[in-house]
Amino acid sequence: MEKTVKIAFFDTRSYDKSSFSAENEKFGFEIEYFDFKLNEKTAFTAKNFDAVCIFVNDSANSAVIKILKDCGIKLIVLRCAGFNNVDLKAAQEAGIKIVRVPAYSPHAVAEHALALLLSLTRHIPQAYLRTKTQNFSIEGLTGRDLFGLTAGILGTGKIGRIMAGILKGLGMKILCYDPYPDSKWAEAEGYSYVSIPEIFSKSDVLSLHCPLTPETFHIVNHDTMKMMKEDAVIINTGRGALIDTKALVHALKHRHIAGAALDVYEEESALFFNDHSTEIMTDDVLARLLTFPNVLVTGHQAFLTTTALSNIAEVSLQNVKDFFEGGELKNEVKL
Repeated sequence: MEKTVKIAFFDTRSYDKSSFSAENEKFGFEIEYFDFKLNEKTAFTAKNFDAVCIFVNDSANSAVIKILKDCGIKLIVLRCAGFNNVDLKAAQEAGIKIVRVPAYSPHAVAEHALALLLSLTRHIPQAYLRTKTQNFSIEGLTGRDLFGLTAGILGTGKIGRIMAGILKGLGMKILCYDPYPDSKWAEAEGYSYVSIPEIFSKSDVLSLHCPLTPETFHIVNHDTMKMMKEDAVIINTGRGALIDTKALVHALKHRHIAGAALDVYEEESALFFNDHSTEIMTDDVLARLLTFPNVLVTGHQAFLTTTALSNIAEVSLQNVKDFFEGGELKNEVKL
């Protein structure tokens, strides 16, 4: 590289700055961190930079892509696995390459999914709040053994496979769904690939680990939840829009399912990663969801471990180095 590459980071938090600044000591890029999100109003701040680094709630739609091209941006670096917030066609037409971090720490996400599952089914948040006020009653905290139950893994990429292994270790029977099944892996582990109706109808725990695509958008909806057992629970550490949230509220209200634990929400971009504790919530769907005692929500923190942050920084900056040195783009996202 003849000159120092300049990267504009959008929607950054203290943990981003810490992990990327430490990793950048090996690369020597010029980095500027912005706490605001990338969108049509902020994209002009990318002028005089060579690349932008964005996260899940930044927008790289066609309008933003056009502005980035005019600003001279050559590369969009996703410091995450998902890329549903990027208009790939517009980027291709603009000649802007897209790279991502396909597997920063699948264990981090799977382990958080397990934490959500156990917290939900054993009423850990309620118990914690009670004991903080010296209330040691266990009335209403009856849980359920997971041993012997059936877990449905919707999406068997790296995270889904790790989650399947964890739940198998708890003594659960594993059912899987994926449009591209790996029958050899499933047979070796003693798992079964089944259809959508079967995974919804037979699962006691349904854990979502698939990417958000037109095919998976609202895959959990009114019709599919009606197939589920009344004592089944849903865990989502994938993407918010895998679930039709209004339909989820209806299913919970009418006791079609027993509960849900979510680390993602389909309208999260206006809320997550920021403190709104002194504000009135205007999102009526999320507000209703939070009233249910059998719902647990965390703010998209499944990825947030020291291991994952280090891996995200290392892979992201290596992606930048490979691009500007003309190396192979192993993590390029193509149309």
